[in-house]
Amino acid sequence: MKAQIDWIPLSLGAVRPTQGKTLAVVQVSGGSQSFNAVNQLRVLGRWMRMITIPNQSSVPKAYEQFDEAGRMKPSAYYDRVVDVMEELMKFTLLTRGASAYLTSRYSERKEQLEKQSLRVNTIAM
Repeated sequence: MKAQIDWIPLSLGAVRPTQGKTLAVVQVSGGSQSFNAVNQLRVLGRWMRMITIPNQSSVPKAYEQFDEAGRMKPSAYYDRVVDVMEELMKFTLLTRGASAYLTSRYSERKEQLEKQSLRVNTIAM
């Protein structure tokens, strides 16, 4: 995940390309269950101005949770992953069309106006 995040531009103008996108975090690990990585990814998602859903999941000992075909076996972990995905869909549908409003910041609008004013005043000269 870190390598992919490194390739995302920090901003396009005053806008982060990730802002307003809905984020769900699910961790699959080979060892015991730990929410440290999940919690750090949630913080990172919020820093990237993403709408991070409240629900999350962690699947420990992943080697025990999948069958030979690669499908997750029925379990409480499976149910939890489905719960997270349902919530992701709900939040995505609820915020569709409203993400620009929800992520609009005064400082970004002000910066855009200053750039526009500079451009217009430069052309007028």
